Amino acid sequence: MEPISQTAPILPGRPVLQQFWADVTFLHWRVDASVVAPLLPPGIVPDVFGGSSWVGLIPFRMIGSAFFGGPPVPYFGTFTEVNVRLYGVDEFGRRGVVFASLEASRLVAVVAARAAFGLPYFWASANFGRDGQDYRYESRRIGRDGPTTRIVSRASALPVADDPLADFLTARWRLFVGRGGNTAVQANQHGAWPLVSAELLDLDDNLLAAAGLLGLADRPPDSTLFSPGVLTQFSGARPLVEPVRKNLPLLGGAMAPGRVVGDTGLEPMTSSV
Repeated sequence: MEPISQTAPILPGRPVLQQFWADVTFLHWRVDASVVAPLLPPGIVPDVFGGSSWVGLIPFRMIGSAFFGGPPVPYFGTFTEVNVRLYGVDEFGRRGVVFASLEASRLVAVVAARAAFGLPYFWASANFGRDGQDYRYESRRIGRDGPTTRIVSRASALPVADDPLADFLTARWRLFVGRGGNTAVQANQHGAWPLVSAELLDLDDNLLAAAGLLGLADRPPDSTLFSPGVLTQFSGARPLVEPVRKNLPLLGGAMAPGRVVGDTGLEPMTSSV
């Protein structure tokens, strides 16, 4: 199993995309792995910490998207985004995220991300506001009866460091994308997240339910964090195959759908949604 580390592996190939993720609020809920498993692409199973899998609702500002080493794209490369994300492991023991949905306020960015990377982006009317250390994010998916969210968080001045759960949720160096019955993997790298503890002041959300995760928004999150942000780079997407580097331990045999791996840390806890 790949160890959890705040140090990103070297990208396999040249960066194809660079972005700054700013003013990020991380809301996470424990869920049974059986809830997450059907939402993952082929070859990916739930990653587990403390006896549970985890679901994230993560709003932030995307700033200065740039492609293939070029300059940041004006206007279209900067927008508010809200994503629902899950945590998975491939059959080679590599950890990553799976996006259940991504809301973005730039239609061009939505179309490009869907076409180039197969990501489930949706065009939304999304905005961001700040009042001191209070951060407000609002989004409404374009279209009739589109799901909405309203999140207000308050960042503290208390750093979060040497926290195994925070590392599990934020130190993720690839994303898995299902497309046409197959799964691709796309690596990313950035510095360690500068995290602080945070408080959720208000949540009115149905993005989680729209992604098939019913009932989560009706209870407080089990983890709330905030970060001013990191500069991130992505490599191109590649088929889900055995890694070229041999320093990662391999799991024995292919993993059957729904198998759970990767438990570390907290005492086991069951959760239902």
